[in-house]
Amino acid sequence: MLAADPLFVDGVDLSVFLVVLIKTVIAFAVPLVLTALMIWVERKVHGDMTNRIGPNRAGPWGILQTLADGAKLFTKEGMVPERADRFVYRLAPYLSAVPAFLVFAVVPFGGDFNDGADGTVSILGHETYLQLADPQPGILVVLALSGIAVYGVMLAGWSSGSKYPLLGSVRESAQMVSYEAALGLSLAAVVLVTGTLSTHSMVVEQAGGGTGLLPNWNIIVTGLVPFVIFFIAATAEMSRPPFDFAEAEQELVAGFNTEYSSIRFALFYIAEFMATITFGAVIATLFLGGPAGPDPGVLPGWAWGTVWFFLKLAIFPFIWISFRATLPRLRYDQLMDLGWKLLIPLSLGWLLVLAAIRVSRDEGIGPVVATTVGVLAGALLLSAAVGVGKRRRELAGPIDGTFD
Repeated sequence: MLAADPLFVDGVDLSVFLVVLIKTVIAFAVPLVLTALMIWVERKVHGDMTNRIGPNRAGPWGILQTLADGAKLFTKEGMVPERADRFVYRLAPYLSAVPAFLVFAVVPFGGDFNDGADGTVSILGHETYLQLADPQPGILVVLALSGIAVYGVMLAGWSSGSKYPLLGSVRESAQMVSYEAALGLSLAAVVLVTGTLSTHSMVVEQAGGGTGLLPNWNIIVTGLVPFVIFFIAATAEMSRPPFDFAEAEQELVAGFNTEYSSIRFALFYIAEFMATITFGAVIATLFLGGPAGPDPGVLPGWAWGTVWFFLKLAIFPFIWISFRATLPRLRYDQLMDLGWKLLIPLSLGWLLVLAAIRVSRDEGIGPVVATTVGVLAGALLLSAAVGVGKRRRELAGPIDGTFD
């Protein structure tokens, strides 16, 4: 997985091992620190948006509240339900937490990409990238890890020996399957226009100027639609509001983690909030150029790459926080309709449009003709999906009776 990094061109020695160790510490420590800050920021911002104070006791402005909560959870007694499958019950939190850490390993978080530079930096006399690993199928690793994380939720609900966690885990599994397809298709649009699966190469492709004053970011090159679809699908993948059906407190107590306490509950809690950091980093890399950005001077070029990366990353947690404070939870049938009948046909149709434009450039076909064919194909897919939904609702008819 590390073969693409220039660090290993001349073999491996002690200094190379130390460079890898430094990058490993950064790749795991930074998301953890940002997760602690994310929890505090969400409490404070959500409190402001709902006319409440938020944490204000532990440390200045309550900034140490997350640390206090973590210390409390780590020192509490861990309970295992009598009817639980003990081995799976203990394993499930790690299946959710570990993938959340590993996603950040393939994300470039710095480097100078200006004036044709490829983002390499010098550490201990070795040229390397500011990311832990740059495998060729890098972005597929992200999809694989997001798919593994759902097993933690599913096994947690099944192994708890209780109906409410089981219902929450089944909901999460169905939700993940529904939105993983739209996530993958929108990602395919990025792969199509960049011509690579490597996250580092995607940043290199987006560096430099685009048309006029616009940057060459994939959010513009792909026509915005894949970005919107990926963002919505990522929100559903994380079970963030308004898609938080796996732990709907009005219906399922606390959902899949109802029977968990102590450090095991903390692992689920960390995984949930760390997902906002890692998915924000992935979206910034895929669509906003990652560390690529202008160099105003003062700081070294690689440092400005890190600054631009974290500024772009910070946009998305704030959007998800505002969703929690403003949007009501959807009905479950609305969740399924949005995924299967709108996002998947739309993402597939838009992929056909981008493919038609690319073929027109390669084969010399008029771009208007190719784009028209792609748009018509996408419109047919979308109308067919919407038509199926309408016919099924008509066959089902109105719901009779009243609810007490």
